[in-house]
Amino acid sequence: MFVFNLSVNKNKISKIILICACILVAFILIFACIKIFSKNSSFKINDKIVAPDVVELNAGNYTNVLKSVHEDLDSYVGQSISFSGYVYRLYDFADNEFVLARNMLVSSDYKTLVVGFLCNCKDISKYPDNTWVKIIGKITKGDYHGEIPVIEVTKIEQIKKPSDEYVYPPDDFYIPTSALF
Repeated sequence: MFVFNLSVNKNKISKIILICACILVAFILIFACIKIFSKNSSFKINDKIVAPDVVELNAGNYTNVLKSVHEDLDSYVGQSISFSGYVYRLYDFADNEFVLARNMLVSSDYKTLVVGFLCNCKDISKYPDNTWVKIIGKITKGDYHGEIPVIEVTKIEQIKKPSDEYVYPPDDFYIPTSALF
């Protein structure tokens, strides 16, 4: 019968573990350098910005987009947008016309101005004035005392009044671009 007496030297084991770790790190660095600098591999960067099918307006961008669309209507015709507001009608609107409106704060004493897009919707008679709705529609050219953008509504649903019901004047530094759409 053999009995082995094995003595363990802690210094030797720690040196062996350290050497193995260094060799592993060296292999990882060499592999990474080969991957980075080899001509066969390349990094693919997707730098195309794809415009969304439906652009979502919110209280933060509402008046900037409204201003941009009014100033350059031809660039936005056909674009689908979605946003919410309340139903606002004037006496000379047709039965299927309304403004999807928001109140824009214009002074520090909370004076407001009604702003919004003129919309065309066959089902709008179901919704009385001041009813909050969310719509999805396409921007078209229309005529109301001159050429203006008109949203042809494809979907409408009633919603509760949002917590951010007010909008603010367009930014002075806002630069309209078609990249938004």
